[in-house]
Parts: sequence; C-alpha cells; structure tokens
Amino acid sequence: MTSRTRLLSFGGAAVLIVLGVIADPMLGGITGEAIAIALVSVGAIAVVSLVFLEVGLSEDRERARERAVRTVRTVRRRPPRRRRRRPD
Repeated sequence: MTSRTRLLSFGGAAVLIVLGVIADPMLGGITGEAIAIALVSVGAIAVVSLVFLEVGLSEDRERARERAVRTVRTVRRRPPRRRRRRPD
C-alpha cells in the first residue's frame, strides 16, 4: 500500500467521522441522528479495518524479509554442484 493510498484511505474514513459529528446538529431530529450514527459507524469501521490491513501487510513484509534472508543463507551454505560428464 503506497503512502498516498494510505493517506487517502485513512483521510476518507476520518472525513466520514467528521461529517457524522457535524450532521447531527446541522440536520437535527431523528433523521440527523440516524445519518450521524451511520456516518460515524462506517468511518470507525473503515479505520479499524485499515489498521488491521496495515498490521497484516507489515507481517507479510516481515515474512518476506525472513524468507529472503533464509534463502540467502541456504544458498551460501550449499557446496557448488559438480557437473556430470555425459558418456559419449
């Protein structure tokens, strides 16, 4: 996930939360309250989901790093293979 995508994702979720907070007093009544609850809920769910995504991506990067280190160590330990001559 690029920095720009990360910024837009978290920013969009934050905008939903702010709109929800603003919607209640602006619209008033049950409709304003329902819209506010919906916007804040969707924004909060998006934030939590994005945090879990970030954790998962960082774990994937760590596993890939460990796999690369393991591969390099394995390649260094193996003796070079001898080529077999084919019988003519």
